[in-house]
Amino acid sequence: MTETPIRIGSTTDGIDLGLLILRLGIGAAVLQAGLIKVADFSMTAQFMADADWRVPTFAALMVTATEILSGLALLLGVLTPLAGCAALGAMLCAWAVNVSGAAFWSEPFNVPFLLGLGAATLIFTGPGRYSIDSRVLGRVTWSLRVKVLLVVLALAVAAATWVALYGVNPIHFTAPQPQ
Repeated sequence: MTETPIRIGSTTDGIDLGLLILRLGIGAAVLQAGLIKVADFSMTAQFMADADWRVPTFAALMVTATEILSGLALLLGVLTPLAGCAALGAMLCAWAVNVSGAAFWSEPFNVPFLLGLGAATLIFTGPGRYSIDSRVLGRVTWSLRVKVLLVVLALAVAAATWVALYGVNPIHFTAPQPQ
């Protein structure tokens, strides 16, 4: 006589709950990063000016808006792959700020890196059942090609933003020499 395991609920319940937890964690942290900048926006712009960013107020506005909007969208599960793309781009720039002042491998796996990794994960997994996307759009699936293109877009936008607004390669294998 064989025993059949008892299953309670859907087999995807755990996955959907895990995606909700991931979305809430990544979304809340990215949103907080943006709200901190809003709380003292002049300090954010001054930080960028002191670091020799071109058009520092615009750069501060751009990163603040991206973090707030993508964080909110991830929290709610609204257009999750696009929100993940925006959050990934913002976190790549934040990561570059953190690693640009030292040797590349001195501290590569910091908070922006991990938030970006979580955002990239959400691009590929989608929001799960407990999201506005699921409730409004149903179980829409984006093709793997689109998901890969969103990650490439985030990388390209982060690199273009960094080069256009800062003009320095953020990745150094040795600590940069003070000028």
